Order: sequence, then C-alpha cells, then structure tokens
Amino acid sequence: MELIWTILGLLLILAGLLGSFLPVLPGPPISFLGILLIHLLGGHALSTTLLYIYGISAVILLILDYYLPVWTTKKFGGSKAGQWGATLGVLLGLFAGPWGIVLGPLIGAYTGELIAGRNNQEAWRSAKGAFLGFLLGTGLKIMLVGAMLWSAMQVILN
Repeated sequence: MELIWTILGLLLILAGLLGSFLPVLPGPPISFLGILLIHLLGGHALSTTLLYIYGISAVILLILDYYLPVWTTKKFGGSKAGQWGATLGVLLGLFAGPWGIVLGPLIGAYTGELIAGRNNQEAWRSAKGAFLGFLLGTGLKIMLVGAMLWSAMQVILN
C-alpha cells in the first residue's frame, strides 16, 4: 500500500511541475500535497523542518504568482489597464497552447495600455514588465517544485 501512496505522491509532484507552467493549476501546493503523501502515507520520512519550509514557500509562491505580474507591470510604468490586460492575456493564452501562456501577459498588457491611450513606447515598457513578472513567478515555482521532487527522490531511493 505504501508503494501506491508513494507513486501517487510522485504523480502529484509531477502535476505540480506542470502547474508551474499553467496558470490554472497551483503547482507548488499540488507538489506539496505529493510530498505530504510520501511522508505521511508512503513510509518515507522527510525532515519536519523541510516540510515546514516547503509548505510556507508554497503558500508564499501561491500569493506571489498573482502579485508579481501586477507589481512588475506597475514598476515598469504600467497602468491599471495594462495590469488587467496582462491578467486577461494569461487567461486567454491558455486556449492558445504553450506559446499563448508565455506570450499572453505580454500581448495583453501591451493591448491594455494601447486601449488606455498610452503611446507605443509606454505600452511596450508595461508589457515587458508583465512578461518579466510572469517569467519570475514561473521560475520561482519551477525551482521550488524541483527542490520538492529532488527531496522526494532522495528519501525514496534511500
């Protein structure tokens, strides 16, 4: 039975890795559930401190995932229209495949700024901020989920 829980835990961690790229899936929390399954039901003990660090980090990244694109858009001079455009770009990008997910915030922020009456240069600066926020959030999620996967594999293989 422990083998089944361990496999399910690993599948959740891998689903969390996929969720690090897809905005609809909360990657780090899903991976954290996988780590907990491996720890609690899979018969593989992880450090309590490590579990706390992963859990707190997953919650922080869940919050930052929504805040970073808005913050970086604002930092790069974007308006509310650019922030809304970046958000809509992420959502609409889901239907356009991998490139839509990556380019959605950029195109959305750019379009939002143009609609708000900003010139091309200001709109482009705002769009770069939204894109940077998306990349930063995605990178942080991949690093955390990668660390969770590495920790899980260490305890399973030992």
